[in-house]
Amino acid sequence: MSDRTDEKSNLKMEGEGSREGSRRFQDAQHEFAEHGDVESKAKDAARALEGEEAAELEKARKASAQGKSSD
Repeated sequence: MSDRTDEKSNLKMEGEGSREGSRRFQDAQHEFAEHGDVESKAKDAARALEGEEAAELEKARKASAQGKSSD
């Protein structure tokens, strides 16, 4: 593990994963679930699944289920 700090995020480099980054992500997810506009985002997602993006989203879903990424 390196003590080097990432200049953009001020997080220490922690190898394969970042405990601090994971904690911040989890905290943000809980905050959104408790206080965010979840209903609106769910409706947006439903519209995307039914709209022009449907085929592309399904392709991405299948690829991720097989462990592939779009990177």
